[in-house]
Amino acid sequence: HQPPLGPGGPLPSTGGESGAGGWDDWLRSRLFAQRTVLVRGDLTDDVAGQASAELMTLDATGDERVHLHLDCGGGTVGAALALMDVVDLLGVPTTAVVIGRAEGPVVGVLAVADTRIVAPHAVLRLCEPQVALDGRADDLARAVEHHQHQLGRFHERVAQAARRPVGTIADAMAAGHYLNPAELIRLGLADEVGRPSAPPPRPLDRPAGFGFGFQASMSRP
Repeated sequence: HQPPLGPGGPLPSTGGESGAGGWDDWLRSRLFAQRTVLVRGDLTDDVAGQASAELMTLDATGDERVHLHLDCGGGTVGAALALMDVVDLLGVPTTAVVIGRAEGPVVGVLAVADTRIVAPHAVLRLCEPQVALDGRADDLARAVEHHQHQLGRFHERVAQAARRPVGTIADAMAAGHYLNPAELIRLGLADEVGRPSAPPPRPLDRPAGFGFGFQASMSRP
């Protein structure tokens, strides 16, 4: 079995599990060849690490814009902060597109991108992650303190990207409401609502390509 190839070599791996196997590998390699990174599923440390490795590889192998496709229904604040740091440090422009859902900390990854696009029917929710802790009382106290510190940093980073007061972001996360794209734009967390672009006609004897295309239909006020 040959490793999936990206621009200039194999698609990078952090050594974690590859998910659903062959289909995921094929999909990720096709997107990677188009300078696109797919972040799907819960935003865990492993998922953030894989996406970070791919983004840094694309940064090192070209000067063209990188696209980040987001479809996450959960995750941790720590993983989101780690991926947000990488997006901030990239030397190429980034476009983040919510193609399915963005619930919880992944909204912060969307917020720090240079261009932020939301699909018209994306599921959007700015909310605090659910945290399960166990252990001795003193260990629990330290874990809670660490989580609150990370959550405070997350509020600050997202507020800075949105150009909103920290309290506005913290209150919106605490409320945990589902939002439509226009509401996310008003909060300063997205720029545009995208719509699928029509693919150009192709000869019948050529196989179809693969990718996501979006055209902007709404700009941030």
